[in-house]
Amino acid sequence: MLKLEEVGAAYGISPVLTAIRLEIAEGEAVALLGRNGVGKTTLLRTIAGLHPMTAGRLTFEDRDITMMPAYKRARHGIALVPQGRGIFPHLTVEQNLLLGFSAVSESISGAKNEIPAYVFEMFPALTRLRARKGGVLSGGEQQQLAIGRALVAQPRLMLLDEPTEGIQPSIVKEIGEALNRIRRDMKIAILLVEQYLQFAWTISDRYYVMQRGRIVKSGDTRVQSPDAIAHLMSV
Repeated sequence: MLKLEEVGAAYGISPVLTAIRLEIAEGEAVALLGRNGVGKTTLLRTIAGLHPMTAGRLTFEDRDITMMPAYKRARHGIALVPQGRGIFPHLTVEQNLLLGFSAVSESISGAKNEIPAYVFEMFPALTRLRARKGGVLSGGEQQQLAIGRALVAQPRLMLLDEPTEGIQPSIVKEIGEALNRIRRDMKIAILLVEQYLQFAWTISDRYYVMQRGRIVKSGDTRVQSPDAIAHLMSV
């Protein structure tokens, strides 16, 4: 579904990503691991089209999207849930969710003013919070809202940047259950940037570890324990 071939990116003249090779299959969940500052967020933004590539090739569902702008990538099914959630604090939960339609392709039929029922089924708390301003929600509620808004766009691939950051354990469990439903029932692929390895292992089939802008290790979460690669997170 998604394939990165020798992808590079930079800030000015400073390289941030070097020769990244990464693949994700349809409906697969993959964890992207590494300490802060190694380029994980930049990689997600590069896939979403929010940061320019300096080298390599990016394909999505057999289509070369290397030069495709971000809004077209979103309409082709790539959704980014950024670190910090990116919700609009002065808009209500419902208004934030409706903004998800801005990424929907014109070819998708149906009313664009009706939030799909599956969003509220996935995150029941959003039903009672529907009229509340996004800025007064807890961190966990904001994260559920951000994921729900991405789901409104009916993505094929969801990019998640640190979804458990600053969230209480009970909500982390709910988000984990929702992400497993998203990939299992909705067949949406997931690329997950996460520091909490135990959480990443409950979601992901495979993992990649980054150091200094490069992929240094990859493997199968079913045969490799998180403890066995934890030391790579500090390099």
